[in-house]
Amino acid sequence: MAKLPSEKIDNILFQDYFKSIDQEFLQSVVSVFTITTTDDTNHKIEFLLMTKNATYAYGEEICSWLSLKHDPKLAQQISFLNEMQIVQVDSGQKFIAVLTNDGRVYLASSSSTWNTNKTLRLISTSNDEFKMISCGWSHILLLRKDGALFAMGDNEYGQITGNSSSYITMVNTGLENVMLMACGGYHSLATTNTGKVYSWGNNGSGELGSGDDTKRNTPTLVVFPYDLINSRIKNIAAGYNYSLFLFKNGQLWSSCDDRGDGDSVNRSRLTIIPIEKVQKVACSIVFGFSLAYDGSSYYAWGRTKNGDWISPTKLDDQPASFAAASEMILKSPITFGLTPITYLFGSQSISHKSIIRLFDNPDNYDVEFIIGKKRILASKCYLKMASQYFNRMFSGDWSENNLVTINAYDYNTYYTYLRMLHYDCIKIDKQNIAQLIDIANCYCDQRLIGYCKTFIRYDLNEQTISTYLPLIIKYELNDVHDKLIQITIDQVLPNLTDIFLKDDKNSIVKFLQWFCNQQ
Repeated sequence: MAKLPSEKIDNILFQDYFKSIDQEFLQSVVSVFTITTTDDTNHKIEFLLMTKNATYAYGEEICSWLSLKHDPKLAQQISFLNEMQIVQVDSGQKFIAVLTNDGRVYLASSSSTWNTNKTLRLISTSNDEFKMISCGWSHILLLRKDGALFAMGDNEYGQITGNSSSYITMVNTGLENVMLMACGGYHSLATTNTGKVYSWGNNGSGELGSGDDTKRNTPTLVVFPYDLINSRIKNIAAGYNYSLFLFKNGQLWSSCDDRGDGDSVNRSRLTIIPIEKVQKVACSIVFGFSLAYDGSSYYAWGRTKNGDWISPTKLDDQPASFAAASEMILKSPITFGLTPITYLFGSQSISHKSIIRLFDNPDNYDVEFIIGKKRILASKCYLKMASQYFNRMFSGDWSENNLVTINAYDYNTYYTYLRMLHYDCIKIDKQNIAQLIDIANCYCDQRLIGYCKTFIRYDLNEQTISTYLPLIIKYELNDVHDKLIQITIDQVLPNLTDIFLKDDKNSIVKFLQWFCNQQ
C-alpha cells in the first residue's frame, strides 16, 4: 500500500493482545505495526513494537522468522536493529520488510524462497538508499530516493515486471520520477511527479484499471475520465484484487472487485466511489475491505465481520484512526503501516506509585488549584521538586497560600499538565496542544516543550499546517522547520502548480508580483 500520513492510535485498541506484557515496558513503546499471518482457516495478528532505541517482536510467527523464542509475557528484542531508526514497515504473506532512516531495507520471512536464513536479510545494496517500501502478497516494491522504482519477489503475474521471479536481486521496473507506489495482492501501482499513474501485474478482476482483464508485465499508463484531467492524483491504494485512486479534488475512483459503487457489472471499468471530499484512503491485501475518511467521518465497504458491504457505509461512534475503524469492521484491529501510539510522551514507572498518591488526593494535599468551579488537589512539596516554576512559586509570596486560581488555562488542560508531573506521561492531542505549549513556555518546562514539538512534528501535514504554523512561529519551534520545508516541497508547491494550470493569467501574475516584492 502507499504510505499513509502518520496517525496516532490509542493503545487500548490492542489491550487484549498486550494484557500479559509488562505494562512498564509498554509505556516505553512509541510505535506499533500489526503483522497479519494467514493459514487455511484463520488470520493471526502479531506485532513489531518500537521504543526510542530498540525494536521488538511479539508473536509466535514473527519470532520464528527471526530465530527468537516467543514468550506471551515478554516482547523479544531484535538486537540487530538496536539504535536503528525505523521509518516504515510493511508485510506480505509470510514476510515482513523494514525500512531504516539511512535508506536500507531488511526482510524476514518463514519462506525459504526469500533466503533469509531465519534472520533479517539486507535486500538493498550499500549504494542504494530507499525512501518507501510496499508489500504485496508475495512481492515488494522499493522506491529509491532518486525516484527510480525497483521490485523483488514472485512474478507469476508480471507484478515485478518481466517474466521471471527474483527473490535474491532487485529488478528495475524502468519507472523513474516515482512519487508513490502501492502493492496489491498480485499487482502493482505507481505515480510519477507529473501525476501519471501506472499499473501492472494480475488483472483477472480488472484491478489494473485498464478496462479489460489482461495481465501486464510492464508498467502501463492508466487513463482516467476526461473530467479528471485538471486534478492531480493525491494517493493510491491497492487491495488483494482491486485498486483505489484518490485525487486532490476529493474524488475517489476504484477499479474492479472492491465494488464500492454497489455495481458488480463491468468491474474492470474505473468507477467513482460515492463519497464526497475524501481526504485519506486505506485498504488491506488480506482482509478485502476499504476505508475512506472525508475529514469528519470514516466509511467502509467490502468484506466485514457483518458480511459484505457492497456500498460505502458510514461508521458510527466516530473512530479516531484507520486502526480504530478497522476494529469496528473486523474481529481485531490492524494498522496500515508503522503507527505512532498515544502514549508516546513519557513513561509511567511502577516506582511512581507513592508519588501518584500526592495528586488530586483529598486525604493528602496542602494546595488547591481553582479553575472555574472545579479544583485540583496537590502537594506543594512534591510540586517544588518536580517543577522549577512551582519551586519559585511556593518558595516566595505563595508559600503560605493554599489556594491558586488559574484563569489562563481550562480545567482539562491544566489537569493534564499536573498529572504529567506526577505520572511522568501525558496525552497530547489537537484540542490541548495550543494551551499545553503555552504552559510549557510560561513555566519553562523543557520536557513538555519537547513533547509538544514531537507531537507537532508527527501531526504536521498539508491538512494541519494552518493549525500548527501559528504555534511554530509564536513559540519559535525551529526544530520542526525541516518538516515544514518538506511539506512545502511535497504538498504545497504541487497545489500551487494546479492553481496556475487552472488559471494561467490571474494567479500566476499575482504570485510573481508577490515574489518580486519579496526580492
